[in-house]
Amino acid sequence: MSKLKIAVVIGSVRPTRNGDKPARWIANLAAKTGDFDIEIVDLKDYPLPLFDAPASDFWMPTPNETAAKWQKKLASFDGYIIVTPEYNRSIPGALKNAIDWAYKPFIRKPVAYVAYGAVGGARAVEHLRNVMVELQAVSVRHAVHIGGSDFMAVMFGQKTWDDILPAFVPFTKDLFDNLRWWAVATKAAREAEQSAAA
Repeated sequence: MSKLKIAVVIGSVRPTRNGDKPARWIANLAAKTGDFDIEIVDLKDYPLPLFDAPASDFWMPTPNETAAKWQKKLASFDGYIIVTPEYNRSIPGALKNAIDWAYKPFIRKPVAYVAYGAVGGARAVEHLRNVMVELQAVSVRHAVHIGGSDFMAVMFGQKTWDDILPAFVPFTKDLFDNLRWWAVATKAAREAEQSAAA
């Protein structure tokens, strides 16, 4: 079986964001497993307007060229790792907006999470799990939550990401194992369905 194509999505677009650092970290670790063909997908590369289409891409083709490129990029993957901060007990508006522009690419594909914030981005991930239910995606159980004294030390300049991330490596095994299992299972099911319909 060929390697599974997995997108690591950076879920923040702020100039002062931290997301690119844990995104590169999880992407490198995922690539080292040998099971995944990894690509970092940055929301900054897709300057989407606030969702203003008459309906989502689930119901009609998108009228926005940038959104169409975003959808096409996401559709090329077998699964996703979303890297997100927690903003006001939820996900960044830019991430929610990007998801609203791209319903169909997520259908019957697995999604894993790496989150950071005061409580490890736990509330942001819980919101994302609910959103992914509507998109008919499969959220894997395990996630990496970077929070508390670790994240706050980075935020206040007392430590760097390189200082704290090694301690979170043990938590990535279950995330990768679950992502792999669900990516294989859902890809096989999608392909079987396509063959039956042909």
